[in-house]
Amino acid sequence: MKKQNYTVKQIQAVDAYTIRHPVLRKGKPIESCIFDGDDLETTLHFGIYNTEELIGVCSLLKNNNPKFSELNQYQLRGMAILQHQQGLGIGHILLKYCDTILKEEKTNLIWCNAREVAVNFYKRNGYRVIGHSFNIKGIGPHYVMKKQLNLSD
Repeated sequence: MKKQNYTVKQIQAVDAYTIRHPVLRKGKPIESCIFDGDDLETTLHFGIYNTEELIGVCSLLKNNNPKFSELNQYQLRGMAILQHQQGLGIGHILLKYCDTILKEEKTNLIWCNAREVAVNFYKRNGYRVIGHSFNIKGIGPHYVMKKQLNLSD
């Protein structure tokens, strides 16, 4: 089996749309991949590459959820790995990289609105479910999930 050469890099929001679209918004207009906050100065976008091919993305939005008391929070949004690359540990690599970046920013908490089908993936990566499911119209059931970041690591 060929060893994969994965690299994580900071990207522009527009680069994330090419992965968000087929994974998160399949069958919808490309404009549905543009999220509120994508162009804020404090929002970070990351892509994971296999050699030169972009195969996964996520965005980190400086956004405090009122459910949580931590002062320095980021919201994980638009996490997407191309379907033929899912199940290979690529999402784990991307999340671990984001954790490192957020710790450097002295971030205490990362949270997300996770699709029901992704809950177990996030649990395996240290997140826990908060509250009950809720529906995002046209997308489906979601759960708020959070992960405490240990800044002393």
